Amino acid sequence: MSLDLFGATLADVNLLPCDGIVNDFGVVLPPVEADALYERLLKGLPWRPDVAVVNGVAAETARHALWCADRPFRYVHSGIPRMAEAWPGDLLDDARRLAQDLAQVRFDSCVLNLYHNGSEGMAWHSDSEAAYGLHTTIASLSLGATRKFAFLHKRTRERRDMMLRHGQLIVMRGQTQRHWLHAVAKTATVSTPRISLTFRRFDG
Repeated sequence: MSLDLFGATLADVNLLPCDGIVNDFGVVLPPVEADALYERLLKGLPWRPDVAVVNGVAAETARHALWCADRPFRYVHSGIPRMAEAWPGDLLDDARRLAQDLAQVRFDSCVLNLYHNGSEGMAWHSDSEAAYGLHTTIASLSLGATRKFAFLHKRTRERRDMMLRHGQLIVMRGQTQRHWLHAVAKTATVSTPRISLTFRRFDG
């Protein structure tokens, strides 16, 4: 992780110009550890298509997903009932501890997404469900293919883009979800999978 002339790390810099906080901790896992975690999650989790509502119609997504938590939380998102599953053994223990140490927040749930290639992405959205609280903190760890992650201000339409690499962690906090949308851009140049782990605090 690089330092500026005053000794501050990249994680001290807010990547957003206003109305929220996004900190980039850079690549936090050594390549060998990131590779091992990626392979274990890719092959060891019960991945299944997510369900999204498009033009009022619920449909399965090509992207696969999983939501696990300390207990079977329930909530409704986009008209679709959701229920958290139990943590998959100890597969996520080290990643959760690392995210908690860096974000200084205790996380009790994790949403995992599997993008099989660049043809799969995530449309503009914000994780602003009331169940996550008014000032949501989300730590997002990326594994696998490098993908573009973009932010769009809901009112001004100002945009910020970044590339998320294998083993990189960012933290979104404060009023970010209230004022900013984010998305995973589709691309024809990526042919390998990416897994995202988004650790959250569920207040339901």
